[in-house]
Amino acid sequence: MSQTPNTIPEALLPTSVFEEEKLVTGGLNFHDVTERVASVTEVKTPTAWYIAFAFALMGLGIFGVTILWLIWAGTGIWGLQQPVGWGWAIVNFVWWVGIGHAGTLISAILFLFRQKWRTSINRFAEAMTIFAVACALTFPGIHVGRIWMAYYMFPLPNQMGMWPNFRSPLLWDVFAVGTYGTVSILFWYVGLIPDIATLRDRTTTKAKALVYGILSLGWRGSMRHWVNYEKAYLILAGISTPLVLSVHTIVSFDFAVSVIPGWHTTIFPPYFVAGAIFSGFAMVVTLMVVARQVFGLKDLVTINHLERMNKIILLTGTLVGYAYGMEFFIAWYSGNEYEAFAFVNRAFGPYAWAYWIMISCNVISPQFFWFRKMRRSIPVMFALSIFVNIGMWFERFVITMSTHRDFLPSSWGYYMPSIWDILTYVGSFGLFFTLFLLFLRFLPAIAIAEVKGVMPEADPHFGHGHHGDVRHAEHAEAH
Repeated sequence: MSQTPNTIPEALLPTSVFEEEKLVTGGLNFHDVTERVASVTEVKTPTAWYIAFAFALMGLGIFGVTILWLIWAGTGIWGLQQPVGWGWAIVNFVWWVGIGHAGTLISAILFLFRQKWRTSINRFAEAMTIFAVACALTFPGIHVGRIWMAYYMFPLPNQMGMWPNFRSPLLWDVFAVGTYGTVSILFWYVGLIPDIATLRDRTTTKAKALVYGILSLGWRGSMRHWVNYEKAYLILAGISTPLVLSVHTIVSFDFAVSVIPGWHTTIFPPYFVAGAIFSGFAMVVTLMVVARQVFGLKDLVTINHLERMNKIILLTGTLVGYAYGMEFFIAWYSGNEYEAFAFVNRAFGPYAWAYWIMISCNVISPQFFWFRKMRRSIPVMFALSIFVNIGMWFERFVITMSTHRDFLPSSWGYYMPSIWDILTYVGSFGLFFTLFLLFLRFLPAIAIAEVKGVMPEADPHFGHGHHGDVRHAEHAEAH
């Protein structure tokens, strides 16, 4: 058996070491990857997809009805009251923005850090980001009451010669989330172009060929096309990276720039960002576990990919838990009796049940991921990812409900959502899953070109015993 210097045969490596390196399993080659991903959009639509899509459309219909009724009757249909002037609309807005954070982190930051494991999940996460942002953007528009005046939030002169209030965090939200959504769509679409061209060249119907042909922008895969594509992708990654930090920081200013005890704190921006990444990755795991099973993508989205995401969930969950503890410490250390009361009231007041659900889901449940067996267990990660998103919703709920006991005890109240609050939230899932199911059916859910780029065959020295590359040892021997 001939070996080149510094090359160790695969057979001599511990199995765990080699398996950790594998980003594509099952012995797939370039052709197999294309077939596996493209076939999801080319085969006959499965019955299960139609059933899921029907439920999603039902949810979307509920969403439309609730918004129409809100326009007709006003925000009185919600459970809003004094002193709780913000209800589920703000809770849902912040929660959906957080769900959309993982896509940009996976796409942009991990790309700039050259993390190869992102390639099988980035397209999926980017799509989830866009659809979550679409759900989030709905709520700032409808919670203002006079929806037909929502254009006041944009810096456009209107018929009365007035301008928006640039000191309003609501206006900052429009800028931040609007910019984030625009850049995310561009980043997602630019990455799709080579794969859409692949579907265009494989399609057998004129209608699909026309649509994919328009969307692929004349892509032919020439060297010039690839050079321009990589430059554009890198620039968009650089633009997107600061947005990961800025968007949820600005969303946190909805609370932090106020003078309300429990809200007026400088820890909100970093811990909102950590929480957003936390919930975003949890949603990616929830959806990816199901999609890889249903569409037969286990060789492309391996257990190694899921384990790495679970490690990030563990890290960000620990940061969120630290932030919760630090909030209590600062409330005590400040010596402000109103600040201290706000946090004691969260933990032991009328909404204590929501607070301890938040702690259980966000702080305790991710600690199971310290154990490798738990990180690599599909049922465990699926259950814990759902718990995380439940906990993150309750975090936003607990923060928003802090106003139910203000400075005047005679005005204390207890917020109860109405059926219209609940239906609006449920309906937003209809919008999300309608868009998501259409994406899975008609566009490649995994970045074909990027996955091929991290496979051993993409190495120019593949099959020639490249120094130090243990993965190529057997191929070198065969040649």
